[in-house]
This record gives sequence, C-alpha cells and structure tokens, in this order.
Amino acid sequence: MSPEQGVTPQRPASPQDQPVEQQPVVLSTNSPAALKVGTQQIIPKNLASEIKVTNKANSQNVETSKRVLKVRSMVENLSVPLVADDEEEAEGDLDSPGTLRRGLRSTSYRRAVVSGVDFDSSSNFKKKNRMSQPILKAVVEDKEKFSSLGRIKKKMLKGQGTFDGEENAVLYQNYKEKALDIDSDEESEPREQKSDEKIVFHYKPLRSTWSQLSVVKKNGLSEGISQEERKRQEAIFEVISSEHSYLLSLEILIRMFKNSRELSLTMTKTESHHLFSNITDVYEASKKFFKELEARHQNNIFIDDISDIVEKHTSTFDPYVKYCTNEVYQQRTLQKLLATNPAFKEVLSRIESHEDCRNLPMISFLILPMQRVTRLPLLMDTICQKTPKNSPKYENCKQALKEVSKLVRLCNEGARKMERTEMMYTINSQLEFKIKPFPLVSSSRWLVKRGELTAYVEDTGLFSKRTSKQQVYFFLFNDVLIITKKKSEESYNVTDYSLRDQLVVQQCDNEDLTSSPVKNASTMLYSRQSSAAHLFRLAVLSNHAGEKVEMLLGTETQSDRARWITALGQDRDGQKTDRTTLTQVEIIRTYTAKQSDELSLQVADVVLVYQKVNDGWYEGERLRDGERGWFPMECAKEITCRATIDKNMERMGRLLGLETNV
Repeated sequence: MSPEQGVTPQRPASPQDQPVEQQPVVLSTNSPAALKVGTQQIIPKNLASEIKVTNKANSQNVETSKRVLKVRSMVENLSVPLVADDEEEAEGDLDSPGTLRRGLRSTSYRRAVVSGVDFDSSSNFKKKNRMSQPILKAVVEDKEKFSSLGRIKKKMLKGQGTFDGEENAVLYQNYKEKALDIDSDEESEPREQKSDEKIVFHYKPLRSTWSQLSVVKKNGLSEGISQEERKRQEAIFEVISSEHSYLLSLEILIRMFKNSRELSLTMTKTESHHLFSNITDVYEASKKFFKELEARHQNNIFIDDISDIVEKHTSTFDPYVKYCTNEVYQQRTLQKLLATNPAFKEVLSRIESHEDCRNLPMISFLILPMQRVTRLPLLMDTICQKTPKNSPKYENCKQALKEVSKLVRLCNEGARKMERTEMMYTINSQLEFKIKPFPLVSSSRWLVKRGELTAYVEDTGLFSKRTSKQQVYFFLFNDVLIITKKKSEESYNVTDYSLRDQLVVQQCDNEDLTSSPVKNASTMLYSRQSSAAHLFRLAVLSNHAGEKVEMLLGTETQSDRARWITALGQDRDGQKTDRTTLTQVEIIRTYTAKQSDELSLQVADVVLVYQKVNDGWYEGERLRDGERGWFPMECAKEITCRATIDKNMERMGRLLGLETNV
C-alpha cells in the first residue's frame, strides 16, 4: 500500500508479537525483509538523542528504567536536524515516539556545498521534504531510492559483482571515506556497553565495508588477520568503492545536466563549455581506473596491493588538471547564469528535482573532480600507514602516493594560476593612477587581500588640529600595497602605493588612542559612534614619493582587523611556529572561499589553527597541502584525541614532504 493511503502493511498476529507492538520504542516496518533481520537490534547510543513522551497512554507502556529515543540518520550531517521543527511537529501525528520523518537525506550536503549560493530557501526545503505520513518505510525507501542508480550501474558494467547491486548505488556527495576515520576518538578509547545504550531499530547500512562483505563473513577472513591488516584491507577497498560511487555521480552529471538538450538551449556554447569543460574526458579516465580496480577485487577478495594500478592511472589523469584549471570560469559562469538567466534557472531547478539527482544541486556534481583528486592522496596515505614499513609493498605505496600528490599539486597550480592571472588583468583595468603609474601586471604577482577601510587623518590648521575620517580601499598583493579611493564598483583612483616590505602594522588598543599620530581620534570615534571601532596602525616607511606615512585605520568587525593585520604584517617564510602545539580541527561542513585570504574546505579536512577571533573566525593551515587562510568556526569541530592529533602530524609530514620532492 502506498503511504498516501495511510495503511501500514500488517503481518499475521501471534501471541508473541502482540506485546512487541505495544512497545513504542520498536521501530519496524513489519515487512518480511525486516523480519529476517529480527525484531531487535543494538545500535550505538550516539546515534540517538533523548526525547520526552507527551502521550500519556504511550508513556504508561514505557518501563521507568528505559528512555525513549529518537534515531538520527547515518548519512546526515548532525548540524542539520532530521526531525521536523515545532511547526511541522504540530502538523504530524507524534503519538508514537517511534515515528520518524524521512526524505531529508540530501538536505545537509546540499546546505553544505552550496555556501553563498541560495538555490532554495529553508522554507522550500521543508515543503519538499514533508511527507504525508511520518512512518518509517525502510524497505520501500531502499527500492525506490536506489532503483534508478541500479539501472545506471547495470548499463555501465556487465555481469554481477560486489558493486552491481542496488544497495551499492550511493552518490559520492553522500559518501564519506571511512578509511580516513579509522583511528577516530571512538576507537582509540574502549567503551563499556551499558544497558541504556540498547534501543530497538532496524538499520541497514547504505554501503558495505570490506569486513561487511558476505564473502568475507562466510570465510571468516577478518577474524584470521591482524587488526592493522584488516584496516589496510578496509583502506584498499575504500579506494575502490569510493571510485565506484564517484563514477556514478559523474554519470548523472553528464546524462542529466551536460547532455540535457533543454538546458543547453538556455545558454550559449561558450557558457556550456565553461560549465562542463572536459568532464567527459574526466569520466572516461575514472571509468578505466575503476574497471582495473574492480578486476583486481574480483580476482581476489583479499587484495595484496593496488599501488601499481594507482601509479599507472595517475599518468592518465591529465584531464583532471585541465578541468581544475577551468574552475574559475565554471564558478563565474554558473553564478552569472543563475543571476541573469531565468530560463536557465527554471530548467536547472526542474532537472535537480528529478529522482536520479536526489534533489542535489548541479554545483555539488560539478565540484566532485576537485574533491576526488584531493582525497586520493589521503586514501593512499592511509594504505601506506597500515602497510609494514619493511615490506616491498610499502615502497610501492609510497611511490603511488608521490604520484597522486604530484597530480594534486598540478591541479592546484593550474586553478590558482588561471584565477590569479585573470584577477590581475581585471584589477589593472579598474585602477586610475593620479600619481606616477605603477606597472601592476606581472606573472609573479597575485592578490592577497582587498577591501574598504576607514582612515583617520589629522589635518593641521594655523591655530588647531582636527581629525577627519576618510574611506580608503586597499589592494594588497604579495609584494606591493596599492591605496585607492573607490569611485564605483569597477573604478578606483590610486592615491599612494608602497612595496610590502616597507609596511609596519600594529594593533591599536582603546587606551592607545591618545598617542600619536592621531591625538584626537578617541573623542571623534566615540562622539560620532563610528562603526569602524576596531583600530590598528599602519606605518609606510617609504611610499611612492619616498616619504614616511603613518595611518590609523578602522574596521567594522574584530575579525576584519585581525585579517588585515595578518595580511599586512605577516612574513610566512620567516615564521617558525611549532605545529605540534597548534589546535587541530576537523571540517564538518564544506566551505567555499569568498575572499582572497579565505580557505576553501571540504568535509573531513583537517586544519591546524593559528588564530582564533572571538566573532567566529579561524586562521588555519590545511593539513593535506599546507595552504593557509581564514574560515568560519561553525564549519569545524576541535579534535581532542591525542593519538589522532599525533597521527595527523605524521600524515602532514609525509604529504608536505612529498610536495617538496615531486
């Protein structure tokens, strides 16, 4: 029966079953598939949170020694609640504490990857994900949700194998590499199972790990090997299964978006090329890579090594470099089309709502090649970490890791070079020099930070001194500072410039306002209730005319001041910070940099924190490649396990060591 008919499938009643149906904590579909699993199952306590039972009739059936729990989804980001808010709960039937709203599987990832692009409002999410009947329908969901991708997979690869079943059709957007979390806080400290950790719930994982494969269980392979070797097999299998998931997502991107005639008619060929670039070549390279990995897996479930396959195919991954180089055009083109082309936006929204796309936005598919190529070194490093150092396999794995690290470096350099070059030409065309012109465009110069500041200037008259406030706009490059006054969004008058090594910056506390160079700044600031109350001093030892200039500058937020002080005054090559003393955080939500001094991050990235500002910003260094920048605190959670922190430092040493020797 369909959910709209409001009838729940029933099984034949028996004296043994009746008491179970009265227990509100039993979450079961009562289907034959569920009965095969059993009526009770234990899941970890941290997958559930306590709720109150408001219905008196049900509360009488709950034993006083037990707590009623609501279950969280295994695939959702925990920052997004799975249950409905107060308004929606009022609409649904919550008599049974075992009810659960479904259909929010893709919401957290959608909100995560589309930072800064408002594809849908939160109200639309509620409407789209609201079900007519909030009853758990696990079996129905499995058939409906994965049927489309099961058909896709059967078209791609003939024959039956580990990755041919519908249960393995998980999109890469919903895939989290477990091999990267093998040494997590939970596993580093043994836990005692308590009675209140037991709740009844039918759980079926979205995908299998190596230990969960039926052939591994039947032959007892995981019990016959050491824990380190089991983790190594898990890491190897992770490379294969994640490549399979990634390949499925690429196929949907090409079939549903790139090959859509309706979507192509809403834009020019140039715009289409900027959007999709050479994604077909990337797909073909990935397909060949996966087929060879799968053949190795089918040949022997206990895989000795895959380093040779990884090293071989890395040399064929040139399409990734080209695709990543096009990233700046891709993002700009998509933003422009969404903002100025209603027909494109309408067709795109209709395609995204198709069941094959799982309500995921197109941008979540477009960024996958960049995400995948940066994950490969981490996955290979996990295999390397679990391989005995005195074995030939260890050296082979190190060589494969070196090759994929080289690929990542080429992709990063390609994207960065294209973005920097275009940015330099754009800025140069917007500057009007009112003083001696400065040759700005150079292949070795790039933008570090730009933005508007408030400058407090002391005017000296015949009998008195007066402090005035001016707006200035800074363009800070890696070797020079250009000081301008903004005329419009695309026009700036240059008033001064100085080489970066001639700048001295200092934070200015409130009690220092009475000191030079601006003696009357304190009175002026607080009497006028200035919004730029976070001050710092900038001394230009030698400007364009060879003169010394001192400035008192203000920003609107505390983090803006910290970011300008860091950008204007830091000499990264001269810094000797002990990384082992720094706080480490794990990224729990994707963040896309919006300014030149910010850091783009993916879920599961590890970052070393150099600065923490009270209004919600971190400055940190990305572990996988050493890139530094600012990002919001809300995207990260602190890592507290000492063993995990030490292993992250070892990993960073290996990855950065390879970066300097590729």
